[in-house]
Parts: sequence; C-alpha cells; structure tokens
Amino acid sequence: MISRFRNLSLQIKMTAISLIANLFVFVINIVLLAGINIMSGRIDNVYQENMRLNELSVSLNHVQDAMTEYLNAKTSDSLEEYYRSAQIYSDQAEALSGDVTGSLPDRMEYAIRNMSAEYLSEVSETIEAKRGRNVEKYRSHYDEATKLYGYINTYIYSLNNEQFKENSENYREMVSAFKVFETSGNLILIAVIIVNALLIIRLTANLIRPLKLLAGRADEVGKGNFDVAPLTVESEDEVGVVTRAFNQMVVSIQNYIRQVRENAETERQLKEKELLMEAHLKDAQLKYLQSQINPHFLFNTLNAGAQLAMLEGADRTSEYVRVMAEFFRYNVKKGFQTVTVGEELELVDNYIYILNVRFSGDIIFEKEVDSSLLNVKMPSMILQPLVENCVNHGIRDMLGEGRIKLSVYPMDDYACIRIEDNGIGMSEETIEKLMSGQQPDPEKKESNGIGMDNVIARLKLFSENEDVFDISSEGEGKGTKFTIYLKKDGDN
Repeated sequence: MISRFRNLSLQIKMTAISLIANLFVFVINIVLLAGINIMSGRIDNVYQENMRLNELSVSLNHVQDAMTEYLNAKTSDSLEEYYRSAQIYSDQAEALSGDVTGSLPDRMEYAIRNMSAEYLSEVSETIEAKRGRNVEKYRSHYDEATKLYGYINTYIYSLNNEQFKENSENYREMVSAFKVFETSGNLILIAVIIVNALLIIRLTANLIRPLKLLAGRADEVGKGNFDVAPLTVESEDEVGVVTRAFNQMVVSIQNYIRQVRENAETERQLKEKELLMEAHLKDAQLKYLQSQINPHFLFNTLNAGAQLAMLEGADRTSEYVRVMAEFFRYNVKKGFQTVTVGEELELVDNYIYILNVRFSGDIIFEKEVDSSLLNVKMPSMILQPLVENCVNHGIRDMLGEGRIKLSVYPMDDYACIRIEDNGIGMSEETIEKLMSGQQPDPEKKESNGIGMDNVIARLKLFSENEDVFDISSEGEGKGTKFTIYLKKDGDN
C-alpha cells in the first residue's frame, strides 16, 4: 500500500491528503453547527413572544396617535396614516391566540384580541363621527376608545412581564447549556486541528524528505561544488523525475567543465594569435592610409619654386606656389593625426584658393563658423576631401554658378560641421552606397586618393559612433549636404 502511494503522482498525493484532512474538519464543523443552530433556535423562541408583544404595543400607539392627529388637524395625510396604522394593528391582533385554555398567557392574549377588535371599532366610529361633524358622538366614542387603549396597554404590559418571568428560567438554562456546548465544541475543534496537523505532517514527510535532499544538493551545485554524488531515486512521481533529471544535469555539467578546461588553453592560444594578427592588420591599414598621401618631393619642389618666383618679383605666382606648398606640407606633417577644426578649416581655405586660381574664381565659397568650436578635435584630412567631392561630383559639370557653403555650429553636446553645395545632387542609391562604405563608381578615383569610404571609416573609428556622419540630398539637381557630428568634449 505504501509502495503504491509513493508511485502516485505528486498532485494526487497532495490532493488525497488535503481531501482527507478537509473532510475530517468538515464533518466536525457540521456537527458543531447543527448543535449551535438548535441552541440558537431555542433562545430565539424565548424572545420571540416578547418582541411580538412589543411590536403590538408600538402599533397600538401609532393607531392612537394617528386618530388624535386626525381629530386635531383633520387632514388627508393624517387620515391616510390612521388607515395604514389601523390595518397593521388589526393584522397583528388577529395573530394572537383565539383559544381559551388554562394557561394565563393564552387567556390574556384572548382578552387583548377581543379588546383590540372593540378598540378599532370605537376608533373607526370616532373618525366617522368627526368626518360627519357630530361633536357629541365623536367625543363619546373617543373617550371609549381612549379607555380601551389604556386597558390594552395594561394587558400587553402584564402579559409581557408574565412571559418574561416564565421564559427567564428557561433562558438561563439554555445559556448555561450553550456555554457548555461552546466549550466542548472548541475543545473538540482544537483536538481535530491537532490530529489533522499530525496527520498532514506524517503523510507529507515522505514527500518533503526527497525534496530537502534535492534542495541541499542543488545548493551545493549553486555554490560551485559540482563534484557531488548522485541522489537515490525513491519514487516515480514528479520528485523522482526531477531527481533523475538533476543527476543527469550534474553529470553533464561535470563533463562540460572538463571539456572547458581542456579547451581553455587552446582558446587562449588562438586568442593571442588573433590579437597579434589584428594588430598587424591595423598597422598595415594605417601604413596603407599614410601611403596614400606622401608628397614630400612635390612639397620640396613647390617650396623651391615659390622662392624663385619671389626673387623674380612674381608676387601672385609666389603666393600661389606658397599656398600649394602649405597645402602639401599639411599632408606631410599631419598625416592621419588628430587635429582641430580650425586647422582643417585652414586647409580648406588653401584648397579653395588653389582651385579659384586654376578655374579663375568660378567657385563661390561661403563660411559660417562659430569660433568657440575651433578647438574641437577631429581626424585630419576630412573636410578637404568632402569639399573636393563637392567640386568634382557636385558643381563641376553643372550649368550656372557653383556654390559651396561650410558651416560650423553647436547642437546640444555636439559640434556640427556641414558642407553643402548647389550641384547636381545625389540619388538615394548613391547615398546608401557611400554610407555603407562602397564606391558608387569603382572606376573613378578621388584626385587626392582619399575616398568617401576612407573619410567615413576614419570618422567612425575616431568617434566610436556609427552616427557621426550623414549625407542628405533632396534629389538630383538639388545639391548635397554632408554633416559631421563631433563631441564637444574634444575641446582643448
């Protein structure tokens, strides 16, 4: 029997224990409630008669008051109140005993019933005489009704006292018996609760013990001790299933830990090789970027030409060659170092000057710069390639006057740099390719060797933010805007 009980499901076991315990308590409560109801019924009967007589006395007073009110005021409201009170009193008087027995209370009830009928008759005659304005008649009936009112009140009072005396002894006996029954019931209920608790503890002990063992082992595993012995499966219920699964889990964890330890050294070595390769790759990329701009020879040649033009008195030629030399010296000196916004703006000014000399001032260049942002840090060689892109791909092939505007302005915690032209604009497809690091036309190369993908990649690397750069155009023929978002905390 015990073995079969152990193999039942946990839900059936707990349900059976709960049903047995609740059924036991339910039966005891039914017995106690039945006894309480019997005692309460007997106590209620003791006072029922007294309450009935009190209600009769109250109704009698209402009839008398209603009659008096009508005689004094003679209003329809007082007459209506009289009829309502008289009907209530008549119904209550009819409920009194109509049999004459040897019992004094029965004889008094009989007398009250008869007097009540006569009283209501006299009150009715009084009301009718008042309505007929027969003063002598309604006074006579009023005096008779008032006299009967006093008799009835006296009888009711006497009957009430008589019944109270008769029931007092019974009431005391019932109260005493009720107290004994209440004490006995409480003791029985306490005993039932104790027995019920012991039964539940005894029956659930076999259910809780395997769970306690499982909880203890789980706590050890939770603290990091995976070298625990497997638990013995004592039943086939849910606890047994969980215990078996726990044993399998511990074995799997032990195997996994061994596997992790075996792979840890190999993974560490692979990670070291990966980091070393990544470092070499970054170094190669940096060297590749630096090799894109290496104009040492050209700078030295231009510098010599500027000195020669100065000696010969060609001032415009000397200034042009000097600016060219400054332009290339910036490339040689700064490379891909971190510079300020102000330094980048100087390079753009030199580049625009060179272009306007080449193209006879056809490029209109405007600047709106917030001077408080000139010291914000940024990568070098960023703005000039963007301006060059505006010239080569935006305004070179357009009809009409080409304009380029460069703005530097604050926005929240950012310093924003916007370069915009009124050129041929860009399609959405071209913008998507540029933002994804692709060249819209792989056959074309930027004149200085620095493409848009290079600019965008270095900006993202510098700011560690994917949203540092944005390209927008309202469509082909409506110009293009390049916007850079730099953190202000790059100020010096």
